[in-house]
Amino acid sequence: MDGYFSSYAIVAVLFGIGIVIFAGALLISRGLRPSNPTPEKAVTYECGVDPVGDGWAQSQIRYYVFIYLYVVFAVDAVFLFPWAVVFAAPGFGMTTLVEMFVFLAFIALGILYAWRKRVLTWT
Repeated sequence: MDGYFSSYAIVAVLFGIGIVIFAGALLISRGLRPSNPTPEKAVTYECGVDPVGDGWAQSQIRYYVFIYLYVVFAVDAVFLFPWAVVFAAPGFGMTTLVEMFVFLAFIALGILYAWRKRVLTWT
């Protein structure tokens, strides 16, 4: 099988081997685990407190915005560390500095927007 499709065949074989290993591990663990279902085990566990009421609960949209702000800060950190390494290399001085300040301006604009919408107040 020399030619264009030989690398695809290797990938397909390795993918198949991975599926077999995964399915085998699941089947072996299913065979070895004890099965002892009780009504107490079927109850929803919530931080050690007995569940009260219905399982449906609405959460405020503000919490999703907190998550988005976390993502903004995480992306900021992910790009700042490699930038610091590249900035130290010779030949990347002013261009890299300007690009990073443009990036930080976009991040600051997002934070300013969140602050103006009063998302950053914890109530």
